[in-house]
Amino acid sequence: MSQDILFTKAMSFTTAYSRNVRLPVGMNQSGSNEIVAASASEISQQWNARYSHAIPHTNTYYMKCMVGGILSCGLTHAAVTPLDVTKCNMQVNPGKYKGLISGMRIILAEEGFSGIWKGALPTLIGYSIQGLFKFGLYEYFKDYYSTMAGEENSLKYRGLIWLAGSASAEFIADIGLCPMEMVKVKIQTSPAGTWPIAFLPALRKMQEMKAETRFPFGSVVPLWSRQIPYTMAKFFFFEKVVSVFYTYVFTQPKSSYPKTTQLGVTFASGYIAGVICAIVSHPADSIVSLLGKAENKGKGFGTIASEFGYYNLFTRGLGPRIIMIGTLTGLQWWIYDTFKTAFGLGTTGGK
Repeated sequence: MSQDILFTKAMSFTTAYSRNVRLPVGMNQSGSNEIVAASASEISQQWNARYSHAIPHTNTYYMKCMVGGILSCGLTHAAVTPLDVTKCNMQVNPGKYKGLISGMRIILAEEGFSGIWKGALPTLIGYSIQGLFKFGLYEYFKDYYSTMAGEENSLKYRGLIWLAGSASAEFIADIGLCPMEMVKVKIQTSPAGTWPIAFLPALRKMQEMKAETRFPFGSVVPLWSRQIPYTMAKFFFFEKVVSVFYTYVFTQPKSSYPKTTQLGVTFASGYIAGVICAIVSHPADSIVSLLGKAENKGKGFGTIASEFGYYNLFTRGLGPRIIMIGTLTGLQWWIYDTFKTAFGLGTTGGK
């Protein structure tokens, strides 16, 4: 085969692949049957999920998704700080903080308005970092695993791909989240006057006392045990509920509905997924909160769970967590998809 034919073959393959177009066997742009037969086979083997979407998932696409993730996670988690403060205190001191409303009243009475906003800044920073990796890498890993599976299997096993993509993204996201999560929990659960409330003094003390606090990654394992199941449920059930909406409720093509309707589906699907997430991840969330107590220093996870009580581990603070996580997850997806829509990327899920 001459060099000219080889060059033409390479160009034919490159052009078709970049456009995600499969040329029919026996015909191509150069008119050479021999070249086309080989190229079509190669193109079939090189199907890439990134270019199978109406909007190609380029690196720029992933970067925009990362920015959307920063906004969706950072802003929402910071906004529900009062609920988070109360929930954490219900977990570590159930005898004193017995309910959401009564617990919040106790904090307000003892520490004032600033007391229920303790840890807002490390929450904003930590969950912004987490959101960047959670959403951006989910989009990447979903395409990556789909490409590995192939075009047919990526549809057949898409539920498993959602689970694998979300787990992979969250594993990395939690490493970024862990230091700020540890600072946040210590600020929120320490008795008044025993630990700095301001971010920088609290951060310095965490570092100075790292032998005791295990800062910065001492909570990463329980964080993984909480966040990875949570995120797998969050993304899997979100995608599943969106699919149900567009299959049984909004039966026309997704693109035919106005953006307000699509974003309404996004919020409802996110809220439903959030309730499931809260239940799945609550025991591990309790462990993360209990690790912040001074009396639990050096204790293993099993010991802490046993002493606290397994019933309490599953139920204490679950009501506030369902309210918090359901609302938070719905808002996260809504903010994320609103950002994507504003930049022409479309909403997540559905056809």
